[in-house]
Amino acid sequence: MKRILLLGFLALQLSCKTTPTTEASHETIIGVTAEHAMVVSAREEASKIGLSIIRSGGNAFDAMIATEMALAVVYPFAGNLGGGGFMVYRKADGEIGALDYREKAPMKATRDMYLTETGEVDQDRSRIGGLAVGVPGTVAGIFAVHEKFGSLPMEEILAPVIQLANNGFVITENQRKNFEGYRDLFLEVNKDTILFALPYQPGDTIRNKALAATLRDLSSPGGREVFYKGEIALKIVNHIQENGGIITSEDMAGYEAVWREPVVFHYRDHNIISMSPPSSGGIVLAQIMKMAEPFPLKEFGHNSLRTIQVLTEAERRAYADRSYFLGDPDFVEIPTPFLTSVEYLHNRMKDFSFDRATPSSEIDHGYVPGYEHMETTHYSIVDNQGNAVSVTTTLNGAYGSKLYVPELGFFLNNEMDDFSAKPGVPNMFGLIGAEANAIEPGKRMLSSMTPTIVEKDGKFLMAVGSPGGSTIITSVLQTILNVVEFDMGMQEAVTAPRFHHQWLPDEIVFEPASFNQKLLESLRSKNYEVNERNSRILGKVDAILRLDNGLLEGGADPRGDDAAAGF
Repeated sequence: MKRILLLGFLALQLSCKTTPTTEASHETIIGVTAEHAMVVSAREEASKIGLSIIRSGGNAFDAMIATEMALAVVYPFAGNLGGGGFMVYRKADGEIGALDYREKAPMKATRDMYLTETGEVDQDRSRIGGLAVGVPGTVAGIFAVHEKFGSLPMEEILAPVIQLANNGFVITENQRKNFEGYRDLFLEVNKDTILFALPYQPGDTIRNKALAATLRDLSSPGGREVFYKGEIALKIVNHIQENGGIITSEDMAGYEAVWREPVVFHYRDHNIISMSPPSSGGIVLAQIMKMAEPFPLKEFGHNSLRTIQVLTEAERRAYADRSYFLGDPDFVEIPTPFLTSVEYLHNRMKDFSFDRATPSSEIDHGYVPGYEHMETTHYSIVDNQGNAVSVTTTLNGAYGSKLYVPELGFFLNNEMDDFSAKPGVPNMFGLIGAEANAIEPGKRMLSSMTPTIVEKDGKFLMAVGSPGGSTIITSVLQTILNVVEFDMGMQEAVTAPRFHHQWLPDEIVFEPASFNQKLLESLRSKNYEVNERNSRILGKVDAILRLDNGLLEGGADPRGDDAAAGF
């Protein structure tokens, strides 16, 4: 344990903050580089702790557990014990796989549980308070990873995280704004003040003793059972039910993470490994990239008029398919091979013209023969053995349901909003679902999380992912293309300005003050609806690239407090 604490915080390289480049500035941005290992996450403290585990003899999977739990301490906006996520991995020997620790609907959930007497969706009930909570999967996820790939004892992995929770972390200006912005909602939902509703200033320290005690319970023998069947489970269930929720002890005891086959596809001379359903990320990413592949994007140029048109039209069609076909594969049949086939996707783009936009009103899901948030966080890890993991985890909305368990020190998710409460009605990210994603007991809700690993010539090239709700997929897409099409390094690829289209609403969202006005006017002249003034941050990508010289380059998104650490 002392070995971790002494070694873990020495000789770390941390990323410098930069701002997204505009189209007019062609500045080359170099990220943190390292010879042996790297961790890139939403907070410096989490990246340092993850790297310290590798320096102490652990592997990327041990570091995944430490980083995941450290984010729960320092980044309660999305880091969590009360949520869930997905992991895609590639071992040094080339073995690949994926872990689904997505939340599930409780067994008492019903299809129409969020509808009023008049049949309208009551959005507050699926987003705020106990009824919005799905059965959490994060803790099952870290224990599944540890059982299969862990090399250090859980006690040793969690020791620096427990110390962090006890000693506290320093609040950034971004966090102060978030705490302040949600304070009234925290007080309303929890009916009293909570740790994160207190008035803070940048530079203040938050110590979460309750979370430290919870983590200590997890680090002891039988920690998983304590969380899902023991004292912690009882506290979670009681708190949820006292606040109008329906999760039971049986729901907690029955939860299991699931190992799944990732979605694998080729783009030019690259092999892309991404998350499979119930994440929509891998399939939609494959669809967009394959629809774009016949076009000479490199010749068109980065963020040029024609590049933006091609990607927008591909995104429009892929998100239409997402809405109709995708859901939990344990409940619905998903025609993945057909949806990602070259023949199907090239046919989807046949009606695209550079002369004018294709209105989303004219785009529906494709025909398959015989077929009937921002508020997430991502981290990427590569260890000194050559193992790589790409992990996206979330509470769904910011601080999830806003329901906090004071005795345990963490927020609970509001993932139930990711179901189609009523087919055809958008969720908080504007995404529209259909029957495939309707609420059913024990079902996992559809997600946009897109943890991804890229290979070239049979070797690891890149680990990438992002938060951002519906913008996750397009943020990952553009970051990959920035590297493989436009020859950018990792930090430059992450920092570059982004845009997004998701079928409905029918608009291209651009990051403010990042794109040439003449370009935007050209798009308007072709009947594209351009939204720049009301745009939000589009993803916060954390990624790692292996350079031609063998070094690792970290890309930590300057849109947040993200940081890379390597040795």
